[in-house]
Amino acid sequence: MSGARTELTLGPILFNWAPETWRDFYFRIADEAPVSVVYLGETICSKRAPLFRDHYEVVADRLRAAGKTVVHTTLGETASRLDRRLVSDVCERTSDLIEANDASAAFHLRGRPHCIGPLMNVYNEETLRFLAGKGAQNICLPIELPSSAIGVLCAAAGPAKVTIEVQVFGRQSLALSARCYHARAHGRTKDTCLFVCENDPDGLVLSTLERKPFLVANGVQTLSWEYLNLVQEIPALKAAGVSRYRLSPHSCDMVRVATAFRSVLDGDLTVAEALACLEELPLDAPFSNGFHHGRPGYGWTALTGSAPH
Repeated sequence: MSGARTELTLGPILFNWAPETWRDFYFRIADEAPVSVVYLGETICSKRAPLFRDHYEVVADRLRAAGKTVVHTTLGETASRLDRRLVSDVCERTSDLIEANDASAAFHLRGRPHCIGPLMNVYNEETLRFLAGKGAQNICLPIELPSSAIGVLCAAAGPAKVTIEVQVFGRQSLALSARCYHARAHGRTKDTCLFVCENDPDGLVLSTLERKPFLVANGVQTLSWEYLNLVQEIPALKAAGVSRYRLSPHSCDMVRVATAFRSVLDGDLTVAEALACLEELPLDAPFSNGFHHGRPGYGWTALTGSAPH
């Protein structure tokens, strides 16, 4: 799990893409993206999981053949018998590495090497050490942690023999609910949603009464409207001891995103050059890095020497 070279990772797709789009996205990642680890599986809604079942193994095989490590991921919230069954199936039917995104998965994985996802609340050293004692080898920290807290946890990670992962790109997961916002927005219930979330490949933008966009709904999940971008912070994160840098998939050119971040990690691009490259992406919202700097999460702090935002 550890090594001298930092690892660029790709988190699970959070949105409900058409199965063929989902498959083809991962095929391109396998063939072109400079990522080392790919997290694969449904983390938001258990009803979506069967939609991708026919493509799951062929995608995993394609990724492995390209030299990527595949980590199976689990639901971030278990609110029904169907949810619990999906978590149990993922944890008990594969011998591959698994990422736990809630306590139910961690229960199944205790004593077995596994990863801890960003939807688990690892906020302090005691939690980190407890999870490491249960078999966790890699912990992806929650997006709201400031840089000072990341440094403290990195210092604790070495003795605990775990690696630290931080999300550096993509909309930020803020909350999960038992209710489906997508279904409710279209006058439906969670059970009769008819998979309406498939209409919004990067989430459904929510606006204030003044028609100012401020959040994004994705089924039962609430995300930031802005796209997290910590490419400026890569040097400081490396110095703090972060080993893995996670990109959260969106419908934009994720190969280009991965190439920019990998180039900064390798020293082939300056931070300013990479930021300028990412600024050219046709995104529907601005970048943010507020949480990382101990400020409101939607904010942006331009660091000295970086390209203007």
